Amino acid sequence: MLNIHRLLLQRLLVSGVLISAAVGGSVFYVGIEKIDDRLVDLANAESANLAAASVPLLNDPAADHSKLAHIAADLVREHFIVVELYNRDRKLVMEQVNPRHQAVEKRLKQYAHTFPIDSAHHYERYSFDDMTVLQVMLPLKDATGEIAGFFEGVFLIDPEILGRLRQELLVTLLIALSTVFVTTLALYPVIMSLNRNVIKFTRDLLKGNIELMEVLGSAIAKRDSDTNIHNYRVSIYAVRLAEAVDLGRDGILNLIAGAFLHDVGKIGISDSILLKPAKLSEAEFAVMKSHVTLGVDILTKSNWLQSARDVVEFHHEKFDGNGYMRGYRGEEIPINARIFAIVDVFDALTSKRPYKNPLPFGEAMAILRRDSGSHFDPRLIVAFEGIVEPLYREISALADEAVEKKLQALIERYFFRDKAA
Repeated sequence: MLNIHRLLLQRLLVSGVLISAAVGGSVFYVGIEKIDDRLVDLANAESANLAAASVPLLNDPAADHSKLAHIAADLVREHFIVVELYNRDRKLVMEQVNPRHQAVEKRLKQYAHTFPIDSAHHYERYSFDDMTVLQVMLPLKDATGEIAGFFEGVFLIDPEILGRLRQELLVTLLIALSTVFVTTLALYPVIMSLNRNVIKFTRDLLKGNIELMEVLGSAIAKRDSDTNIHNYRVSIYAVRLAEAVDLGRDGILNLIAGAFLHDVGKIGISDSILLKPAKLSEAEFAVMKSHVTLGVDILTKSNWLQSARDVVEFHHEKFDGNGYMRGYRGEEIPINARIFAIVDVFDALTSKRPYKNPLPFGEAMAILRRDSGSHFDPRLIVAFEGIVEPLYREISALADEAVEKKLQALIERYFFRDKAA
């Protein structure tokens, strides 16, 4: 699991990149629109005299267009490549083309333009080689506000003006992106500060849940005339076997919970059966087996304890299908329950009880091998044989307090690793 600091920083950076992309795209789009609007304003300002003079003459066939031609000629000598005037019937009345840019005018003819149906100006921007032009279409209105004709001009954009406008856009874009980036970094310590108490509370809550799990396991062990240290040893064996078969962190967390709570249902079994020193009758054994069902029922009262369910519900199943309560066989049995069945029996065989002495390591392993394929998963038995001897020598030489500390180190590693604030 990623460290919470690293995880938060990664998420903030990803968010920053996404926000930067969105803001940058928006700024760029708006900036381009503003550049175009400013260029259109320049084009309209330069063509204003021609537009004003042309309105009374466009729809009069007898009108003298020499004045219009003179104004248009002045325009195409400056920034316009093409100037065209149309009457209200959209027929061309006059056209002036800058002779220096006839090639550009020919290239523009491949882009058919449409006449606007509203009173707003319309434009298209084109780039040819090292020049940029703006094709502007402007409706012309008479004194009554009716459209009297149309002015079309192809405006050659001054590279210096365009460069300055683009430079302004770049500066604006950089400022926006820098602001997003700095804000993202500034949020990191703020969010970490706000979440520090939440993280601490979460850790304390998890500790409380684990302590509750240990207390429940201890209470059941004591009621069953067992020792709580059995739960600790079994949990260590289970974790090491799970690591050997690459079970994964989540599976190991559930396995630890199951190891402590595997017999939680025995709390509902009467002392006369649970503590009976002699062999149980068939009816009594049927009652004893019900501790599995009782355990599952107890776990349903807690979402957190549900992680122990696989072990609690299935640890008495056998690989050949002769176990209880479901009679599952093979890999129908959850792997956590198959792991736990091996380590539970091994520790029971090698541990001292008031009613028996511990078996030597070799004899205990012989029993596990004998029951491989019937009681136990053969693949897991092989994996257990590969790790158990040095682990057994180590654990059997430790005092109870040291065994508890060893398990606590595993719990810290798997439950709390990289969760600290």
